[in-house]
Amino acid sequence: MATASASFRSREDHRKQLELEEARKAGLAPAEVDEDGKEINPHIPQYMSSAPWYLNAEKPSLKHQRKWKSDPHYSKDWYDRGAKVYQADKYRKGACINCGAMTHDVKSCMERPRKIGAKWTNKRIAPDEKVENFELDYDGKRDRWNGYDPATYAQVIDRYAAREEARIKYLKDQQLKKLEQKNNNPEKSGQDSDEDDEEDALKVDEAKVDESKQMDFAKVEKRVRTTGGGSTGTVRNLRIREDTAKYLLNLDVNSAHYDPKNRSMREDPLLDSDPNEKFYGGDNQYRITGQAQDFRQLNIHAWEAFEKGQDIHLQAAPSQAELLYREFKIKKEKLKSQTKEDILRKYGNAASEDKLPTELLLGQSERQVEYDRAGRVIKGQEKTAPKSKYEEDLFINNHTSVWGSWWKDHQWGYKCCKQTIKNSYCTGLAGIEVTESASDLMKANFMLKEAVEEKPLQHEVKNPATWGTDVTDNLLLDKKRLAEALKQEDERKREEKDERKRRYNVSWNDEVTAEDMEAYRMKKVHHDDPMKDFLH
Repeated sequence: MATASASFRSREDHRKQLELEEARKAGLAPAEVDEDGKEINPHIPQYMSSAPWYLNAEKPSLKHQRKWKSDPHYSKDWYDRGAKVYQADKYRKGACINCGAMTHDVKSCMERPRKIGAKWTNKRIAPDEKVENFELDYDGKRDRWNGYDPATYAQVIDRYAAREEARIKYLKDQQLKKLEQKNNNPEKSGQDSDEDDEEDALKVDEAKVDESKQMDFAKVEKRVRTTGGGSTGTVRNLRIREDTAKYLLNLDVNSAHYDPKNRSMREDPLLDSDPNEKFYGGDNQYRITGQAQDFRQLNIHAWEAFEKGQDIHLQAAPSQAELLYREFKIKKEKLKSQTKEDILRKYGNAASEDKLPTELLLGQSERQVEYDRAGRVIKGQEKTAPKSKYEEDLFINNHTSVWGSWWKDHQWGYKCCKQTIKNSYCTGLAGIEVTESASDLMKANFMLKEAVEEKPLQHEVKNPATWGTDVTDNLLLDKKRLAEALKQEDERKREEKDERKRRYNVSWNDEVTAEDMEAYRMKKVHHDDPMKDFLH
C-alpha cells in the first residue's frame, strides 16, 4: 500500500510495485497487512489508501480513514427527568427566592411567580432537582431521540384503543335502543323503516370511511420535490403489490421493451390477446388517448408562439398559455369556415348539385374538329396533349435535338451532331463529318495492319507522312522500323515516369515517320477502353 511519505523509487522499483499490485488484485499474491494484522483490500483506490504527508505514515495503514479520535467522555445516558434530591423544611441561604430550591436561581425558576416568595413566607419549599452534566459529542448533541423511552408510546396505543372501544360500544347501544323502539311501537316502525335504512346505509358508509382512514398507511406513494421553493408533490408511479408486474406479462425476449429505470413499457406486451380482457396495453395508450393529446397540442402551440416572438410560457404562466390557445382555436375555426364559404361561393358545391351527364363523365364532348387528307386541322381546335411536370423541348449548348435522340454502339447521344457527351457543344454537320472521317481512318489502319501481318513484305513509303497530316489508304509500314519506333516510344514513356532517367540535352527531330505515328497510336492509352487498366 503506497503512502505519501514513501521515499523516492526508481523506474524499475515502480514497475515492480505496479506488478505486485496487479497480482494482489488478481489474487495471485497475498494481500497487504496493516500494523494491526488486518488485511487491506487491494481494490481500494490509491487516493483513499495513501495517508497524508503530515501523518508520517511509515507502514501501510488505513487509520486515517477511521474515526481515530473518539470522545471518552461521551455517554449515552440522559437526564433523569423529574428526579428529586432533597426536600427542605425551611428557606436556606442562597436558594431561589421564589420557590426555595437550591438548584437554581430566581431567573431560572420554572414555577409560577409567587406574590410573596418562599424567602419571606418560608412555606411550600420546592424540593431540589437532580442536576446532571453530560459531555456529548457532535452527534449526541443533535440526536433528537436521545433519552427517549419507547415504553412511553404504549400509553398512546392504549389511549387510541380505548377510544375505539368506546366508539364501538356507543354504536351498539344506539342500535339496541332503536330495536327496542321498533318492538314497542310496531306501527311507527313501518313509517320509519326507510329512515332507518338510510341511517344504516350512512353508518355503513362511515364504517367504510373509517376503514379507509385506517388503511391509509397501505397507500403506495412517493414524495418528490417538484419546485425549487421546497414544495413537494405525490406521485403514484409505483404499482400495488398484488398486481402483476409489467415485465411478467410476456416473458418473450422479443416482446415489448421494459425500462427498469423509470418502470416504463411503451409498447403493448400482449398484442394478440382479446382487447376486452386486456388490463394493460402499454404506456403509449395513455399518451394517445384522453387529455394527453390536448396537453400535447397546448405545448406545441406555446413553443410555436414563443418562436414567433409572442411572450408565452406554459410552465411560467399556464393559465395565460391555455387562454391564448383557446383564442387561437376559435380564430382558426372562424378562418376555416370563412375560407370554406369563400371557396363554395366562388366554385360552388358539386355535392349539392345534380349529377353530371354520362357523356361528360366518360370524357365525351360536342367539340368538333375537321382534318384534311394530310392530317392538318381545317376547322376547330385540336385537343392539346397534356404536359408533364418535367421540362420539354429544352435545348442546351446550341443543340437542335434533345439528349437521347440518337443511339449507337450502346451509347446515347444527340441526333443533331452525333455526340455521346451530354454537356458537349453542338458542332452540327461539321462535327459529324469529322467523327466519320476519324472512324474511317481507324478502320483503314486496322485493315492495313491485318494486311501487313498476312503479307510480311517490306515496302518503302513513297510519301512519308508528317505530323498532322492524314494517312493515305495505300500506307505500308516497315516492320523493323516499326519495332524500333515501339522501343523508342517505350523508352520515352519510361523516362516520363522516372525523372531520374530524364536527359538534360535533348535533340528534337521534327521529321516524324509513319512508323513513329503508328507506334504512338499503338502505345497511346485510350481512356474509353475498358481494358486500359490491364495494359503494362
